[in-house]
Amino acid sequence: MPQKPRADARSNRERVVVAARETFAAAGLEAPMREVARRAGVGVATLYRHFPTRAELVTTVLTDRVQACGVQMRHALDDPDPWRALSGTIVEFADRQVHDQALNEALLGSGELSAAFRDERREHSRALDVLVDRARAAGVLRDGVDVDDVRAGLLAIASLRRLPPTAAARVVGRVTGLVLAGIRA
Repeated sequence: MPQKPRADARSNRERVVVAARETFAAAGLEAPMREVARRAGVGVATLYRHFPTRAELVTTVLTDRVQACGVQMRHALDDPDPWRALSGTIVEFADRQVHDQALNEALLGSGELSAAFRDERREHSRALDVLVDRARAAGVLRDGVDVDDVRAGLLAIASLRRLPPTAAARVVGRVTGLVLAGIRA
């Protein structure tokens, strides 16, 4: 008998995390906890039993997402094709701007939450430096393009993340294409 509640509790916790990931990605980190509970199919009390504070739930959700970004950056670093590695990273970044408001706030915002992922941001930044250096050494970047130019392009893409969802994908896609065309030799 004791196993059943533990299995139910694990299932409820997992459902809360999945629902929080979806809710925060769509609506940002200020989305109501009641909405997370509703999407998870649990009561608000159950949500708070697993995550007594919003900060704990947010950190749990974002830790997974930030780690996934790190994995993507490591895959890019392992890619032998410098242009594919860099352009793929830029396209992935752009996709996250459209589809993951929570991750944007964690990595691009300011404040306590952003500070919690400072080391990961530094790691991602160093990886971008390497990707740009490799692309430049391979001759696939336009003369004079450096990592600051690539970062400026990423900031331009990120600045569009607050557009209405119907326009965001189209506009971010166009700007991403312009950035890639602008940096490629």
